[in-house]
Parts: sequence; C-alpha cells; structure tokens
Amino acid sequence: MPKHVEICTMDAPKKIPTSLYAEMTPNPAAMKFVADRALISGGLQVEYRSKTEAKGSSALAEELFNFPFVTSVFISGNFVTVLKDESLGWEMIVQQLREYIREWLMENEVAVSAVPAELVNRTRESSVKEESSNHHAERIDYSGFEATEYDDEIRFLLHEYVRPAVESDGGAIDFMAYRDKKVYVQLKGSCSGCPSSTATLKGGIENLLKAKMPDVVEEVVAEAV
Repeated sequence: MPKHVEICTMDAPKKIPTSLYAEMTPNPAAMKFVADRALISGGLQVEYRSKTEAKGSSALAEELFNFPFVTSVFISGNFVTVLKDESLGWEMIVQQLREYIREWLMENEVAVSAVPAELVNRTRESSVKEESSNHHAERIDYSGFEATEYDDEIRFLLHEYVRPAVESDGGAIDFMAYRDKKVYVQLKGSCSGCPSSTATLKGGIENLLKAKMPDVVEEVVAEAV
C-alpha cells in the first residue's frame, strides 16, 4: 500500500479588518486618514519629516515617503495625517493613498513600532520663532526655561479644551514653556505650515487661557513645525 504523505502548507497571514476614511483639514496641504482602531500605543504621537526619520520607527511612514509628493507624516491615536507638496491635488491622489494605507493596516497591527528619543524630545530641543509687533523673529533657547507652578494647570487646560479640537483636524499641540506671562506652544500635523490655522489657533488658545488664568497669561506664542 502506498505510504501516506503529509503535505505541510503555510497558512496565509490573517488580515486585520480595518476601516479607513479620509477627512479634509483646515490646512489644504494636509489630509487626515482615520482608522477604526488605535495605530500607536501609550497616547504617544510622532511626526516624521523624512524617510530617514521614519526608518526603524514606523514602517508605514517609511512607505508613505516613497510617494514623491509626501512631505510629512504625523501619527496619533487612530489617525494618520499626511502633508503633501503642490505637485498634485488631493482629488488625484486621495483615493489611492487611502486604499494604500488601509491595505497596509490590514497586514500590520500598529503603525509605529518605536519612537526614538530624539523624536520625542525634538520639540524640547528645538527653538521657537517669536513674532513681535514689528515681525522680527527672535529665536528662543528652551534650555534656559525652568518649570513653573503654572505648568500643570496650563497643560490641563490645553489637554482638556484645545487638544480634542486640534486632533479632530488632524493635528496636535505641545506645551513648550511658560515665562513672563507668555505660554509657548508648538503645533504639529495638519497645523504644520498653515499660517491661517496657526493664527486662528493662537487666538483661540490665547482667549481660553486668558479667561481661565487672567492674572497669569497675557499672550500665547504658537509655532507650526
């Protein structure tokens, strides 16, 4: 009688059911792609400005930089915000990009595997341009700033009242420092490179903090990176 021969077959990787939709942001250069699950753990958020920065941290971002029009990738919570150059309009690329991201997420559980310390600390190490009344830009070195008794309350107000609105538009806000009744914040994601949204957010944040902390805050300095 013929011997029984067992043939081992490798099961195809199971795909992760994933829904994804594209959403316009106030920044015409940015598109927000929202998934039905978390893409990064621990409440972290990270912005990549090049394929080199994404390497070893986010395979998704690394792949997205293969599209020649992509200039920045921001990942937070359950969404990815992609910024592009002016070579193509969104109407020509949004469906292709949405399907590409969805297919990638169906084969990968998370979009960010590790966040290098240099990306986490970049906002602390970078300098901010402060616009004075005569539009002269003065660079500020944050290494000279010290923690204050107001920092926690400012962080709470930004997290409670500002962050949800900014994230709904595909962006993020980081508290940088407080000094001399000025609050310094940095805007990321869809806010990056969008002067109109930066000015609008600056005004809104300033009004909120001045109302909640009238004797503490007089001005908000906001930079979009």
